[in-house]
Amino acid sequence: MLVMRAGEFKSGSIFVMDGHNYRVVSCQQVQQPRLAAFMRAKIKNIETGAVQERNFKMGDTFDDLEITQRFMKFSYADGDLLYFTEEETWESVPVSAADAKDAMLYNTEEGDGTVFTFEYANGKLMNINPPTFVVLRVVETAPAIAGDTARNALKTAKLESGLEVKVQMFISIGDKVRIDTRTGEYCERVK
Repeated sequence: MLVMRAGEFKSGSIFVMDGHNYRVVSCQQVQQPRLAAFMRAKIKNIETGAVQERNFKMGDTFDDLEITQRFMKFSYADGDLLYFTEEETWESVPVSAADAKDAMLYNTEEGDGTVFTFEYANGKLMNINPPTFVVLRVVETAPAIAGDTARNALKTAKLESGLEVKVQMFISIGDKVRIDTRTGEYCERVK
């Protein structure tokens, strides 16, 4: 198994500590005068979802997990299970709706559909990642109010996947918008 040092942490790193798998949510190297540098990290227990903030010595070592990836598209829902199909082998994989809930906020069936990256460690599903940017259609939003377009006013829009985001006032129902899946925020209108 590979070894990871706390000084090598970056957002998204996965490691094993005390027999549990953790993902680094965010981290920052801290240097105080006349003291050794340390890494302050917010980590998430992958199995339980619990998030905690901890300080690590830069030289602390942890087992690194080897991650394999599969590229899947949403196929259909059956009760509490969502089925995804691998692009190359056409193998169908069931996932609980609760595990895929966040990723499905970025699903679109328009065009070829959204391709999700499934990350596995030791054969166990660790994460479902949507692409960095997705284009979704606006299905519900308030009309623009005259005069509000001059300043950078925002309004709420509901997208085809159920995601709600703040958009600029000129966006209307039927428009397509680009969403950054890392932040869940509106980027721009797409023609």
